[in-house]
Amino acid sequence: MRALVALCTAAITLGLATAAGAQFGGNGKVPIVVTPGAAKTYRFAQQRFADRSPRPDPKAVLAFRDDVAAALEYDGAFQRIDEKAFLGPETTQALDGGPPVVCSDWTQIGADALIEGEITRDAEGFAVAVRVWDTVRCRDLLRKRYRQPSSADPSVIARRLADAIVEAFTGAPGVSATEIAFVSDRTGNKEIMVMNADGSATRAATANRSINNFPGWSPSGDAIVYTSYRYRNEANLFLSSRGPLRPGRLVPGLNRAQYRAVFDPSGERLAAVVSDGSAPDLYLVDANSRKLRRLTRTRAIEVSPSWSPDGKRLAFVSDKTGSPQIYVMDVDSGSVRRLTYDGSYNTAPAWSPDGQWIAYETRVAGQFDIWLIDPQGGTNLPLVTHARSDEGPTWAPNARKLAFSSTRRGRADVYVIDRDGSNLRRLTQGAGNNTSPAWGPYPR
Repeated sequence: MRALVALCTAAITLGLATAAGAQFGGNGKVPIVVTPGAAKTYRFAQQRFADRSPRPDPKAVLAFRDDVAAALEYDGAFQRIDEKAFLGPETTQALDGGPPVVCSDWTQIGADALIEGEITRDAEGFAVAVRVWDTVRCRDLLRKRYRQPSSADPSVIARRLADAIVEAFTGAPGVSATEIAFVSDRTGNKEIMVMNADGSATRAATANRSINNFPGWSPSGDAIVYTSYRYRNEANLFLSSRGPLRPGRLVPGLNRAQYRAVFDPSGERLAAVVSDGSAPDLYLVDANSRKLRRLTRTRAIEVSPSWSPDGKRLAFVSDKTGSPQIYVMDVDSGSVRRLTYDGSYNTAPAWSPDGQWIAYETRVAGQFDIWLIDPQGGTNLPLVTHARSDEGPTWAPNARKLAFSSTRRGRADVYVIDRDGSNLRRLTQGAGNNTSPAWGPYPR
């Protein structure tokens, strides 16, 4: 029975079912399809930062400038202007006490932003001072100073600076300094990996040579909960922690199969999928005491929980009507309502951090596409459609991007796309299959 339950859970959560069939119109409803509008693009001019180091290094200055520009362009709303078009100085002369910025020199070449800066490398470390201009209004929009040890990677500062610039212009920080956890079998085993949001600096989070799956971040970013078969070759929930939470098995005294867990926005509890040998149900787990409270008690398979941003509701998947559909539960009252009606196989809900959308997988002609639906079910629209399967959507913390896995190149890789369907980009480049992405929070 345990094997059957595990198989059913994997089919719903991973979207591995192969049966084909007609998707829409099963209940006579026609989905409302909305084509999102394109976001505004800001064009930025970035000077070469002045090097105030005892031993200036022009290559290091250019490398840092390119790291900042790449992180800004990763956001999708920023476009770099080639320095050959500059009417103003190519290199920052002085942040303070220098000649005034002539904004018309920059607006004439179409720049919405001008980035000036100074770099210092010495025995105390690496320091950057930056000033950003809104050239259209001709005002100083942002000033930042960063310092880190000389042994640290300067690109870390570059990404944080870029995210701050994004926030200054759009009102929400960029996400280039965030991380994405995912599952990869590139080593021959399914291990949890972590990479920067742009796909760089991939490193292993587990190396236990077992089957590991479904990573999920704590809101603080200092812990990852995941499913592993490393203990007695059974499904158990584990914590990998670099903060106050105790690492190891999440609920060590629980002699039941545990298939998945996700932290709530407070980090104080998790929603978990647990089975006692019958169909899996949803439970609440206290992050500190590890005590459980049962949320569902049906004969149906109920999996794939995803929290609303206010921590009051859960989107999840149930096959209580005969096929997997997405439901929303009020956690305190226990009341449940069905959300999806179009499509015969809907799974893997992911609630956006701004609360406006729930991304999910829907099966179309034997493959999976990613759609968006609002939490009330009034608007339903396709985001990612392809002849190969696109699965496992996860939102960036600013709700402007999603990551997902796709087999469009044959094997599975992790991709990222803007919420309006633009700027598709492949992140994973290594061997093997790369699946189950989980986008981490802003760094603290």
